[in-house]
Amino acid sequence: MQTMQWLADQRALRLIDQTKLPSSEEYLTVTQVDQLVAAIQSLAVRGAPALGASGGYGVAIALAQGEREGWDQARLQNEIDKIRDARPTAVNLAWGVERVRPLVTSGFDAVLAEAHLIADEDRAANETMAKLGADWVQANTSRDKLRVVTHCNTGALATTAIGTAYGVIAELHRRGAIELVYADETRPLLQGARLTSFELTKDGIPHVIEADGAAASTILRGLADFAIIGADRIAANGDTANKIGSVSVALACARAGIPFVVVAPESTVDRNTASGDDVHIEQRDGAEVLSLGGVRTAPDGAEGFNPAFDVTPHDLIAAIVTEARVWEPNAD
Repeated sequence: MQTMQWLADQRALRLIDQTKLPSSEEYLTVTQVDQLVAAIQSLAVRGAPALGASGGYGVAIALAQGEREGWDQARLQNEIDKIRDARPTAVNLAWGVERVRPLVTSGFDAVLAEAHLIADEDRAANETMAKLGADWVQANTSRDKLRVVTHCNTGALATTAIGTAYGVIAELHRRGAIELVYADETRPLLQGARLTSFELTKDGIPHVIEADGAAASTILRGLADFAIIGADRIAANGDTANKIGSVSVALACARAGIPFVVVAPESTVDRNTASGDDVHIEQRDGAEVLSLGGVRTAPDGAEGFNPAFDVTPHDLIAAIVTEARVWEPNAD
């Protein structure tokens, strides 16, 4: 399953539309900046590494569209800014855009080559993180067959390869070391129930879907050996921004004395953000928490509060796994 694919003959980015999964497997063909921004904001494409690659390819899309429509440099840069700013909490999107943007003056081929390089590097990073993370988990847990809680989606749909936190789970499964995955449903858009379960099913990994509100109880009842998540931004001190609900899992792990592990590429580490206090938390449309499957579940007149992310303080995190290192914030 490919989250994204560059279509050279069309100068277009082909994206799997994650809002349609798991009921149907549909694809978007993106040739314009506004299409890409809409795909990012609607979560048709999502996940920190996938957003990084989308940012790189987005610069190529902007350049191609600008050539077709005769944009001047000011218009081109403004359109690139629109892509960069489409989701402010996710640092990888801006990172991908800004890595590729300096090559605009070198032409389309140079821009596209760098975007391809971002995707290639992500694929290699996924493999390395999976092995490093699995090694760390097995060294820091005692059971041969492990039970794990995961929150949101961190697999192939969130990256360009096997995933970040999901990649660790998949590697442990390959080693015969997974007994059961508890996949949090991940309200309000159900990325866990729709996407993580979709991937676990395809990969034959035993799992159950649980309500977000059940996760802490699962952990405190001794039904899990560790929890593992991805990240959309990691501050310089190790504070981690991820899908709303992540910090609740971390707090439960701290009380239960089991590891809470974060897996993300080095590009997610934002050394310009000192701590989680400085992370901008994206507020999404409150209507998302007032309905389910397009059917309103709240009374007329009720308003929704819908932060997309929360911040887990670094002292609740046992390990942060990247392709370059395993960082134990509490050991610093």
